[in-house]
Amino acid sequence: MTSEFSIAVHALVYLNHKGTTLASEALAENVCTNPARIRKVMAKMKKKGLVGTKEGLNGGYYMVWKAEEVNLRQICEALEVDMVKASWRSGSLDMDCLVASGMAGVMDGIYGELNELCKKRLENMTIQDIDDQIFKGNKK
Repeated sequence: MTSEFSIAVHALVYLNHKGTTLASEALAENVCTNPARIRKVMAKMKKKGLVGTKEGLNGGYYMVWKAEEVNLRQICEALEVDMVKASWRSGSLDMDCLVASGMAGVMDGIYGELNELCKKRLENMTIQDIDDQIFKGNKK
């Protein structure tokens, strides 16, 4: 999983909390990253229709859908990221040993199953759920 997922979820929760259009600089300050990184992530969110943009003096990003309508799987899919993914593979297809030549494929299958299980769980978690966890009915 990449940090883009955390950035996107954080930004959407903050947009929902503020209930207004926010510039990438304001989002970056709250997320604790730089505005260019926010713009890169939010461009993917916009492409999938999860946020809108407004040009001009008070421009920036805004929520298109209600927080309870946006689930974390949608965010994951908008970013095109896997939740579980190997950064390295053991063995080699070119080796005579069945363990060495077969392990990467078996592990890829396991990671694929875990990834799908994670995405299924994310379907049941919304931006509103996260907002509720943070504020527990106490909006600040």
